[in-house]
Amino acid sequence: MLKKSTAINICLICMLLLAACQPASAASPAGATANVPVLSLSAATFTAQATQTNTPQSTITSTAAPAEIRFAVIGDFGSGDLNEASVAKMVHGWNPDIIITVGDNNYPLGAEDTIDAHLGQFYHDYIYPYSGSYGAGAAENRFFPTLGNHDWYTTGAQPYLDYLQLPGNERYYDFVRGPVHFFALDSDGNEPDGTDSNSKQAQWLKAGLAASVSTWNVVYFHYPPYSSGYHGSIGYMRWPFAAWGANVVFSGHDHSYERLSVDGIPYIVNGLGGGEIYDFNTPVAESIVRYNATYGAMLVTATPQQLTFAFYNHHNTLVDTYTETKK
Repeated sequence: MLKKSTAINICLICMLLLAACQPASAASPAGATANVPVLSLSAATFTAQATQTNTPQSTITSTAAPAEIRFAVIGDFGSGDLNEASVAKMVHGWNPDIIITVGDNNYPLGAEDTIDAHLGQFYHDYIYPYSGSYGAGAAENRFFPTLGNHDWYTTGAQPYLDYLQLPGNERYYDFVRGPVHFFALDSDGNEPDGTDSNSKQAQWLKAGLAASVSTWNVVYFHYPPYSSGYHGSIGYMRWPFAAWGANVVFSGHDHSYERLSVDGIPYIVNGLGGGEIYDFNTPVAESIVRYNATYGAMLVTATPQQLTFAFYNHHNTLVDTYTETKK
C-alpha cells in the first residue's frame, strides 16, 4: 500500500500533467486582446528594404488576415486651411483602419517648413514615426500617401521622403491589410524609374499584381488616366491595370470627384480633400458619376466578398456609393 504522502504526490503530478495538456482558452474575455497575428509590414509580412534608387520588392504576405478592413481615401488636401480641417474631422469620425492618399499632401511647394502644418496637424495620429509638434503619433503607421506634383516642387520631394517612413523605396511601394493588397505608385514625371507602362516602376507593379494572393488589389496614384475634370486625362498613366490584376484604380490631381468604368473595373478620381475646387470639362465616355459641389473624401469597406466605395461630402452626406462583388 502507498504511503499517504506518496499518494498525494502522485495525485499532484497527475494534475500538473493534465493541466499542461489542456489547450489555451478558445475565447478571450470581453475587452481582452486576442493573440491574433496582425498583417503589417513590421509583423506578419516581410518587405525588402530598398534605397530610394532601388525597385521595391513585392510584399510576401501571411495567410492570416482580418476578415474586413475600412480605409479612407483623400486627395489634393494639403492646404492647411479650414477646408482640409473639415474633411479631416469627418475622416476621423469614421475611425478607418488606415488612410491612403492620392497625392498633393503639402501645398503649395511641398516644402519642409509647411509639411507638418499641412499634413501632421490633421493626420499625426495615423503617422508612425511622428516627430512633429501637433501631438502624439500612431503606435504603428496607418497613413500611406502617394506623391503628387506639388510634393515634387521641392527638389527630390525630399521633405516628403524625410517626414514619412514608408515601405520599399517610399516613392512607390506595396503593403497588405486585411483582404486588400495596396499598390502605391508615383505618377509624376520626376519619378526616376519612369511612369509609362513599359517603365521599371510599371514592370514592378505588373509582377506584384501577378504574385498577389489577396482578394482585392487596389492601385492608387496622383495623375488620373481618365478624367472629365479641369486637367483632364493623363495618357501616359493608361497602363493595363485591369489586365494585370487590379480591382480598382484611385487617382487625384483634378479637384473633383468622378467615378468611371474602364476595362470592367472602377477608376475613381478623388481630389476634393482641401485644395481649390475645379470645374468639369466635357465628360469623357467612361464617366458615370461626377461631383464638385463641395469638399469630401471616400470610405471603402473591404471584405472577402465585397468592396464597397462610398464618397461623402464634408457634411458627412453620402454622394455616391458602388459595390464590387468578388466573382
